[in-house]
Amino acid sequence: MPRFLRRFLFRLSLLGLAALAGAAAVIVWAPAISPINPPNHASFPSSAIVRGATLAALGDCAVCHTAPNGAPYAGGRGVPTNFGTVFATNITPDPATGIGTWSLAAFRRAMRDGIGRDGSHLYPVLPYPHFTRATDDDIAALYAFLMTRAPVASPEKPNVMKFPFGWRPLLAGWNLLFLHPGPWEPDMAKDPEWNRGAYLADAIGHCGACHSPRNILGAEQPGQTLTGGEAEGWYVPPLRSGSLSGPAWSVDAIATYLRTGLDKGHGVAAGPMAPVTRQLATVPEADVHAIAVYVASLMPPAPANQTKPPPDRMGDRLIAASPVFDGACGACHAANAPMTLGGAPSLALSTAVNAPTPRNVVDIILYGLPWREGRAGPYMPAFSAALTDAQVAALAAYVRARYSEQHAWPDIDATVREARRQGGGS
Repeated sequence: MPRFLRRFLFRLSLLGLAALAGAAAVIVWAPAISPINPPNHASFPSSAIVRGATLAALGDCAVCHTAPNGAPYAGGRGVPTNFGTVFATNITPDPATGIGTWSLAAFRRAMRDGIGRDGSHLYPVLPYPHFTRATDDDIAALYAFLMTRAPVASPEKPNVMKFPFGWRPLLAGWNLLFLHPGPWEPDMAKDPEWNRGAYLADAIGHCGACHSPRNILGAEQPGQTLTGGEAEGWYVPPLRSGSLSGPAWSVDAIATYLRTGLDKGHGVAAGPMAPVTRQLATVPEADVHAIAVYVASLMPPAPANQTKPPPDRMGDRLIAASPVFDGACGACHAANAPMTLGGAPSLALSTAVNAPTPRNVVDIILYGLPWREGRAGPYMPAFSAALTDAQVAALAAYVRARYSEQHAWPDIDATVREARRQGGGS
């Protein structure tokens, strides 16, 4: 579609959304809910607090609501979107800057309808289109857990939104178009473990928020759930297709990847997925296994005689990149490197190397995989300061040609420039 036509349709969509917002301001107006005194810890059953801790980890609450080097759940982390940067709020029970004066009814409304205690509309960066399907008991358990955390005074950071997306009444129109409240419904043809996994992946874990494509207004596209998306500048692979790197994903491989961030047949978790796996490492194995059962059921079986396109030949630019690879990467990734001999996955099995876009490989080269203090796990230093854009592009192309049987990525240089501009997303 020509760019001018996309711009025209985008502006037309904004006008329509503004009109809807005007109507929605009347139809969907929400009053403030009266504040309460912060409840006593003893008012919450210990079983609910424990259950809430598990649900908070499954829902990655700390991932978004904790700033770098900040107190857990105290907010302040910026989440980049196509419409601006939304800063996560403080969800500790601090009465002045957090949710200490929120009743369960106010919390439930935020989770189900995307409306704060004061009646303001929340940005769907909070995945309430998924949380709206959570059960009453699970929302109450999350509330019990959060309200028994240590209160932290952390004022809300102002969002940095492109015009006109800072005008929150637009969100009333967005909700009319794209929010579909209602309880999650089990599939009676499936067994209890499958249904448990489907519920956790959809209503609590909101996997579709990253693994689904979005339309021009930022809503998940209907009928394309879990077919792949983008999050914070990273390519997010589809969950409804076979493995990108050859070996089929088994239930055990998915469960191992979700809990450790590493599977020898497919590579390591990077970007926004890495902190998700750190959260999932803390929850009961049965819950992660149920999610793995559900996800594995979405993937088609591997073809019996799968053929791949031949690898692209090494051109002069790729031959020139070989010394860069040997110097920057070979110590870990060469065939006889200690890490490879120790069982680390080959780059040939990496989902990122076999993906249809070079974005994740470029991000990993530039920004590395962060060290997980006190825990064993994948690590890679960042090379953004050591390599030029041209070297990064050549290195990505070299890895693709040497380690995969896929065709060359187009316009890697533009991908590198965009990755530099965004600074690694997360």
